[in-house]
Amino acid sequence: MEQGARASYLNVAKIARTRGIRGEVLADLHTDFPQRFQELKYVWLEFPDGSRRRMALENSWTHQRRQVLKFQGVDDINAAEQFRGAWVQIEAQEAVTLPEGTYFDHDLIGCSVRSLAGEELGRVEQVLRITGNSQLVVRGPSGEFYVPLTEVFCKSVSVDRKEILVDLPEGLIDLNR
Repeated sequence: MEQGARASYLNVAKIARTRGIRGEVLADLHTDFPQRFQELKYVWLEFPDGSRRRMALENSWTHQRRQVLKFQGVDDINAAEQFRGAWVQIEAQEAVTLPEGTYFDHDLIGCSVRSLAGEELGRVEQVLRITGNSQLVVRGPSGEFYVPLTEVFCKSVSVDRKEILVDLPEGLIDLNR
């Protein structure tokens, strides 16, 4: 479920607040692979103003479905406060290799959605991840609609061609506008 960032970076967490008095921060995960933090030596932080800074990761652990991050040289709560609201990113080449038939959200966003007959239906704007029922949010000529992200409806996904071929039942586009 990693959400896309600019160019060659992937968002894997977002810093929510400081934790304790030793310079730790608490981050909301935006990845299906939280174990990746155990292997990372460096991460990038993208701040709300768009600036980016590379940080050495001194330590990391999971706490109540969030990730605690301790950056090297950040040793008190005041120093950690500056990171609130920053995206924690990795470089794209550090992405986990996914099993066949699974995709990162950022790979699907922007894909053209076409019927099996070749009719352009719209473009994927967002992926809604709902347990057991993920949906593509598609914007087309007649507005926004949802396509269940399953093999039943999505017959072919080509990340390279940025194209998804779908077989939708009659009325689905109108049903969930």
